[in-house]
Amino acid sequence: MLDPLTSVRFFLALGVVLFHFQLYWTLPTESAGLLNRARLGVDVFFILSGFILTHVYLQGNGAPDYKRFLAARFARIYPAHLFILLAMLGLVLIAPMVGVGLEPGRFNPADFAGTLLLVQAWFPRETMALWNGPAWSLSAEWFAYLVFPAYAAVALRLRSRPWVLIALAALLFVALDAFYRAQFGRVLPRAEDSLGILRILPEFLYGIGLYYLGQRWVLSPRMAVIAALGTTAVLLVLMQAGADDRVIVAASGPFILSLALLAKPPVTTFLSHPIALFAGEASFALYLVHIPILMVWRNAVQAVAGWPGDYRMGVGELSGLLVLTLAAAAAIHVFVEQPGRRWLRSRMTPGRTDPAEARRSAHSDQGEPF
Repeated sequence: MLDPLTSVRFFLALGVVLFHFQLYWTLPTESAGLLNRARLGVDVFFILSGFILTHVYLQGNGAPDYKRFLAARFARIYPAHLFILLAMLGLVLIAPMVGVGLEPGRFNPADFAGTLLLVQAWFPRETMALWNGPAWSLSAEWFAYLVFPAYAAVALRLRSRPWVLIALAALLFVALDAFYRAQFGRVLPRAEDSLGILRILPEFLYGIGLYYLGQRWVLSPRMAVIAALGTTAVLLVLMQAGADDRVIVAASGPFILSLALLAKPPVTTFLSHPIALFAGEASFALYLVHIPILMVWRNAVQAVAGWPGDYRMGVGELSGLLVLTLAAAAAIHVFVEQPGRRWLRSRMTPGRTDPAEARRSAHSDQGEPF
């Protein structure tokens, strides 16, 4: 079990949630130092995805069965995504009936179709697909799953040379970053709906290289704790100091690796507590649902109180919104995500007989970001 990597997902998702919340709050600007870089938790998720899927699928001598792999990935990500997207559709259809005005063209059929099919981050575009903004990263993840055989071929060939994999990831990141800056005027970690798939390509490979590197290292319990605390501190300081996004992405690798090494001695920390593990497992729902809830909340408050659309939220309102968001995420995880995943797997991969595939299925959610 990679408990630390499961639980840390909650804190990464919570950082993204608070990043979006702080765009509307009344707290001093300096109170949002870390949160201005918390959006880079998405990059940590991408690295973590490569790391965990290597742990689950690339420990043997061959790649997994592609059909079963895609079925498992689809079952993992789609139930919560579809539920929230359909809820958004219902809200958009109801809004005019209750006097809530929507910006013309903001919620259009083409963007709905792209989001439904998880292709909204595959192409250049000038605007965001706003049916559920955070789902762009799910689109990028799905693309990485589709090209997983290519990753597997490289990984299995170079697994004895993890530094080569990491160097390849760095070179790919530099090349794609240069391209993205030339085409769009932004660094690669700012890629979202417009060719957001480019953002995950090197970061997923970075995670693969980190996994094989970690296979070579075993730290004493004391050194594992020191390494985890040290890499966490470095990452938080870089975020608070407003370091370049690309530097923070690079520093996220040692952070993930150090948390994984905690599981080797193993070291028991608060990250192994059942509550922390549940929170980590529900982090996917938290990540996907927080923007729809924020949108509904603010529209409801504006309608009831008559406040303008740009009003700022105080601490009390923020606390209530956060509690509601966490409760909704937990409910979606328990009542939609988990049963939906089980149902899809039973329908898409019936009659599982391969012991290796059975083990993969049983352990495919350990620490997995998506």
